[in-house]
Amino acid sequence: MRSGYGKRLGQVALASAMILGAGGATEVSATPLTPFRYEDQAQRHCPGDKVVWLDFKKGVYYRKGQKLYAQGFDGSFVCQAEARDGLYRRSPLGLR
Repeated sequence: MRSGYGKRLGQVALASAMILGAGGATEVSATPLTPFRYEDQAQRHCPGDKVVWLDFKKGVYYRKGQKLYAQGFDGSFVCQAEARDGLYRRSPLGLR
């Protein structure tokens, strides 16, 4: 008998094969999210875009000047376009 983890892994593999095998109607392409520990690393990765602080736990991003920008342990610096493409939403909190 398989462990719970092994069973779940098998289900994920089966679902992935079904999705890849379906291969027809619509191909979805998303920009990969590249998280960085430091702001300047993210800016070098996307020189033509703004860098935002992405809070993975809350599912929102903060722009520079907002109170929670670069705060907390559950976040990382990313390019704003990548955050938007990843369906993260902008924080409604205002600027300082």
